[in-house]
Amino acid sequence: MKAAIVRAAGQSPVYGDFAEPIPGPGENRVTVTAAALSPLARGRAAGAHYSVSGAFPAVAGVDGVGRLDDGQRVYFLLPRAPWGAMAERAVAPVGHCAPVPDGLDDVTAAAIANPGMSSWAAFKERAKLKSGETVLINGATGSAGRLAVRIARHLGAKRVIATGRNVEALRALGADATIALVDDETALEDSFKLYLADGIDVVVDYLWGKSAERLLAAAAKVLPDGAPLRYVEVGAASGPTIALPGAVLRSKAIALMGSGLGSVLSDRLAADIGELLQAAATGGFAIAVRAVPLSEVAQAWGEGESAARTVFTIGAR
Repeated sequence: MKAAIVRAAGQSPVYGDFAEPIPGPGENRVTVTAAALSPLARGRAAGAHYSVSGAFPAVAGVDGVGRLDDGQRVYFLLPRAPWGAMAERAVAPVGHCAPVPDGLDDVTAAAIANPGMSSWAAFKERAKLKSGETVLINGATGSAGRLAVRIARHLGAKRVIATGRNVEALRALGADATIALVDDETALEDSFKLYLADGIDVVVDYLWGKSAERLLAAAAKVLPDGAPLRYVEVGAASGPTIALPGAVLRSKAIALMGSGLGSVLSDRLAADIGELLQAAATGGFAIAVRAVPLSEVAQAWGEGESAARTVFTIGAR
C-alpha cells in the first residue's frame, strides 16, 4: 500500500510502498481518507516526543479519518506501530475509534481532532471544568488555542480570558478579556495579577516558559488563601522548562497538572474526540485547513507550520 514512510528518526517522510497492516483481536482495519499533520505527528516522526516507540522504518501520522470494513466512517487515534495514519490503511484498537457525525466532512474532522482534543481533554478529564467557571487560555493565537476559547465556552465557562502577542486576533475570537504577552516580565506579571485577583478557576497553558513562570508567580501573590486554581499544561511552545519556587505550590491551593498522551488514557481521548466532533458538527468550531494529496507529503512536510492545518488526503472521500 502507499504510505508516508519515515526511514529513520528525524528524517522527513517519503511517499512509497509499505506492507499492509493485518488487524488482530480487538482491532479495526481503517481505510484512511484523511490524516492531519500536527505537531504531535511531527514530534513522533522525529523521535523527539515522549510517547514515541523508537522503531523505524514506520508510517507517519498519529490519527485520521476513514472507513471500517463495514463502511462506518470513524476517527481513529494511535494506530498500531509501525503503521501510522498517513497511509491507505491502518489498524487501531476498537477503543481508539469514534464515529464521525454526518455533518462533518473527513478533512475537517481530521484537522480539528488533534488541536481540539488538547483543550477538550484538559477541561473535561483533567480540570473537571464546571459550568459558570472562569478560564484563562495561555497562548490562544495558535490553532489549538483559538479552538480552546470556543470549546471553553461550549463546555460551560462563564468567562474566558485569552493571552497572546496579537491582541486584535484574540479579541476576534470572542474572549471576554485579553492579556498581551509583552516582553517586560514585571508588566506581564502585573497584568496576570489583575485578572487572578478577580478569580480564575482553570488555566489551560499552551506556552509554558516565561509566561507560565509569571502567571504562577502572580497567582502566589494575589490568590486568596485556600482558593483553588487548576493549572493544566498542554503545550510548551515557549520552552520545555520553567523555574518554579516550591513556595508557590505550598503557599496557595494550586493544582498543577498536565494533559496529553499518558496522563489521559487513549480510550478516554478517543471518546473525548468523539464528543468534540459531535459538537463541531453543530457548534460552529472553525479551523483553517489546507488539503494536500498524500503523494506530496515530502514537500508539505518541509514547509513547516502555517496558519492552516495541513491534512493529507488518501483515496476517495
